[in-house]
Amino acid sequence: MASGSKKAIYAALAGNSLIAVTKFGAAAITGSSAMLSEGVHSLVDTGNQILLLHGLRQAGRPADAEFPFGHGKEVYFWSFIVAISIFGVGAGVSIYEGVQHVLHPSPIENASINYLVLGLAVLFEGFAWAFAFREFKKVKGAQGYFEAVERGKDPTLFVVLFEDSAAIAGLVVAALGIGLAQTTGLLWMDGAASIVIGLILGGTAIWLALETKGLLIGEGAPPEVVEEIREIVHQEAGVEDVNEVLTMHMGPDFVLVNVSVEFADDLDATLIERVIHTMDERIKERFPEVKRVFIEAETDDSKASASQG
Repeated sequence: MASGSKKAIYAALAGNSLIAVTKFGAAAITGSSAMLSEGVHSLVDTGNQILLLHGLRQAGRPADAEFPFGHGKEVYFWSFIVAISIFGVGAGVSIYEGVQHVLHPSPIENASINYLVLGLAVLFEGFAWAFAFREFKKVKGAQGYFEAVERGKDPTLFVVLFEDSAAIAGLVVAALGIGLAQTTGLLWMDGAASIVIGLILGGTAIWLALETKGLLIGEGAPPEVVEEIREIVHQEAGVEDVNEVLTMHMGPDFVLVNVSVEFADDLDATLIERVIHTMDERIKERFPEVKRVFIEAETDDSKASASQG
């Protein structure tokens, strides 16, 4: 999953870097507010891809004394920062620039340059979007698209897909704004297009923030995974009841599991340890993403705690 995420991010980074330079050049030549907003949009996206790559690199560091469960949540943190940057920088600058041009409209010069740049940008963004979409389809499997986003544990992949989708929508709006400003003579439409681009970015950022929030603060495994873990534990000999199964994603491919089990009274400590060891192996075999399993062993007469790494 991380490999697919990196490929999609690198593809988006290359495309956005080239697009940002051409958009800013076109905005400087033509004076288009919508094109300037698009330049800011691409610049923010380029910075975001760098942040996502940094997050993946940090998440790959091994566990240590300070972070005994590893650094997997770095991915969630930096994905959340990306959402904030899209909202604060991309949306904020675009809306501000648009309002200024609506209040003080100015003619667009050499508009053909804008159309040329927008056309090239659509090609670049379309390539990056197709690459991200292909990687996303591999991960989502039989799930629906919205379901896959809601239940996905690797936010870097859908962050890139959302960014590219917003970028393509922004390009369409920019072209419409410039075209309408030219054909109708209503120069404020170019600024209005910039405002719409800002709103698209703002909506995208809010959605991304909401999707990454749960992962950042400690989202559990899907209900069916929890239920199957409960069933695996319950099937072991000597288990009378499974009190609770607690899970938490410590990263896209790292699930922490804590199970409270009530054992039969006639089991001694040695037998309980053996059963716990078997549970640990079976859970990890069924769910490779489960890296650590902690099992609290309880009986009616005595209570003890045991765990497996």
